[in-house]
Amino acid sequence: MNDAVYQASPAEQRALEAFYFREARLLDNRQYQQWLALVEESIHYTLPARTNVQVDNRERGNEHMISVERELETAAGVGNPLRDERFVHLMLRVERAYKVNSWSENPPPRTRRIVGNIELLNKQAGELNVVSNFLLFYARPGAREFIYSGQRRDTLVSKGASFGILRREVVLDYADIDKPTLGLLF
Repeated sequence: MNDAVYQASPAEQRALEAFYFREARLLDNRQYQQWLALVEESIHYTLPARTNVQVDNRERGNEHMISVERELETAAGVGNPLRDERFVHLMLRVERAYKVNSWSENPPPRTRRIVGNIELLNKQAGELNVVSNFLLFYARPGAREFIYSGQRRDTLVSKGASFGILRREVVLDYADIDKPTLGLLF
């Protein structure tokens, strides 16, 4: 991940925050079709698995020694991501939510997303690289509640007064997967 600093204008920051807050509201209200309208048809949506890597003491004094990037398993690198989806996959997941035989989501979970630390890292040729942090509360009747946390690394495209999601990488903060589902949209 590039840590170059881009100074967003107050108007750009407000527009980004409004976009992410609206996205969270749509997902929490189960308005998945409206959420899908925020997604570009050429989207690449990934959720890399994380490994618990050993620290290499030969890299002392180098930030790479404890970098989050070393823990991520992506399709492009070594390992296997938990999700590696395109628009058609997201569309099918949205359609499935409204089917009677969607047993894994019946009754539907109750969710609440808190999005913050929204930072515009780069803006170039109509594309914006944005990182944001999230907490996702997940509850199902008769089951334990869970809290997911992580970072989203997005590439957005400008669409007039709003944005479209072109790429999203969701980096979950977990050491062991003990959550009930990763079929959620983060």
